[in-house]
Amino acid sequence: MSHTFHIPVLGLGFSIDTPLKVARYGISSVMSIVDDDLVERMREFHYKQNNKQFTPIAKSTEDCRQKRIAAYLNMVHEMVNEQFEQLKSQPFEAGNDLCRYFELLPESSQLRHGYDLMMEYPDNERKHIFENILRKRMTTGSIDVNIMAKVDKMNFTAEGEYTGDSNTDAMTALKAFAESKLEASVVLSAGMNPRLYSHLETFKDFFPDECGKLKKKIILKVSDFRSAFIQAKFLAKKGLWVSEFRVESGLNCGGHAFATEGYLLGPILEEFKLKRVDMFDELLQMYHAALATKALTTDIKPLQRISAQGGIGTADENNFLLEYYELDATGWGSPFLLVPEVTNVDDETLKQLTNATEDDFYLSGASPLGILFNNFKNSGIEKQRISRLERGRPGSPCTKKYLVSNTEFTEQPICTASREYQNLKIKLLQLLQLPTEEYRQRESEVTEKICLCEGLCSAAYIKYGISKPKENKAVAICPGPNLAYFSRIYSLEEMVKHIYGKLDLLDKIKRPHIFIKELNLYIDYLQKDLQTHVKDLNDKKRKSLNNFKMQLQNGINYYKQLFTQGHDLTSAALQTWYDELTVSESKLSTIVI
Repeated sequence: MSHTFHIPVLGLGFSIDTPLKVARYGISSVMSIVDDDLVERMREFHYKQNNKQFTPIAKSTEDCRQKRIAAYLNMVHEMVNEQFEQLKSQPFEAGNDLCRYFELLPESSQLRHGYDLMMEYPDNERKHIFENILRKRMTTGSIDVNIMAKVDKMNFTAEGEYTGDSNTDAMTALKAFAESKLEASVVLSAGMNPRLYSHLETFKDFFPDECGKLKKKIILKVSDFRSAFIQAKFLAKKGLWVSEFRVESGLNCGGHAFATEGYLLGPILEEFKLKRVDMFDELLQMYHAALATKALTTDIKPLQRISAQGGIGTADENNFLLEYYELDATGWGSPFLLVPEVTNVDDETLKQLTNATEDDFYLSGASPLGILFNNFKNSGIEKQRISRLERGRPGSPCTKKYLVSNTEFTEQPICTASREYQNLKIKLLQLLQLPTEEYRQRESEVTEKICLCEGLCSAAYIKYGISKPKENKAVAICPGPNLAYFSRIYSLEEMVKHIYGKLDLLDKIKRPHIFIKELNLYIDYLQKDLQTHVKDLNDKKRKSLNNFKMQLQNGINYYKQLFTQGHDLTSAALQTWYDELTVSESKLSTIVI
């Protein structure tokens, strides 16, 4: 890999075409392939922007969803290759895309060293030989896709007949990726889906070819070692190799927040570090045994990377994670929402984000999936939600139906953010004649849900001027809390230099260490969970909360030891972190279960 960081998936529309903006510079990124309407409209937009013939794939087309997603992925693949070949054909002249490619690289990169050395040569035959060697060693960033394994809506015909397990949303997205021209990775997130995981076995590109190469790779986005190992073993027994474990902070991230049971990022990464080799050996044995049953053999040991993401904000944090935990890469997501040449955020939302404070980013129950969701108070969709409530019209029209899951009132699933569901649920609550305070709380939980299917696409449509006349233009956005410390719009160069320590975009900004920030988010989460269950705290829940608190204390003890060791950090910084840790520990001790 040219770079030591990647750009994770950012909602639906925010990073849907990020590879078209960064892959030619060797930067890897991830696109969501949940929404086939979104990818079809983006395919049309980019074809027209590049003066190419666009042939639409109508909703009535057989296997429409699969074909749309595959067509979009093929388009991105082809356009990135065209961009890359054009870039490589340029002369080495300051200010052009070819020089930009090398100047974005970290100074630790051998390719960057070669470039710097070559640029000092006089213009002669030796320099031209050197230039050609550099061109041959250039690579594009990976064009990876994300599938939320549990977002796997069943689909029905117009007559209400179930179209089968092979035609669910996650399954068709996987088939589209597997049959596309991309040589990249599928990032599987949001928990294990055995049916989906088993289906990977039906595609030859996930198995090594005669040279031992994997055309399609598997990345697992995980929040702890145990679940990562369980999932990887499930796949290895089928002859499927996990090429990367992408460890994400449970709460200090963007999008949906999958809280662990009090396990913190530092101790989790420590466990990966300590058990990495043993895990690799055990998985490799299972993998080779499974390949043998399929008459597939390879002498090449597959690579298995480990990376971390969620809340990284400075080059010092980035370098520490890479060096101390021996990681292969880090992920930088939310800060890139403030880089317009990389992501799709409309002007109004950009303005709100640059003026935001810590209090504007919060964990919410806004997602119809029933999973905590990192929300932004000043988003357009939040203002729309409140306006609808004030008009006595809670909920959203449900047009896309990607997140339908509730069958409380209907035979076929409906979405909990829909107007239909919220009206039915509120009527039921009214019949229960609950005490006023309890009724308000439960009604608030119902009406907090927002439409993510439309809201997470709106910014891209607005930015590119392709919104439809009657389409909802309210923007939903889900940055991690780390974005509060970035306060303006940045260029790609500025953000990359910040990641690699050549520029400090947070100079003089008071900001907690990534580990302390995550710890405090978990302490707040524990307090809120306890308050929610204070009236019906049974033995099982009490035990769970106590275990959660104990794990947080274990994490604090781990960090105390870690900070005491120093690791080439300044004594002033270490003392600040230790003091912040002490304050957090004191806060945790006041929580009585």
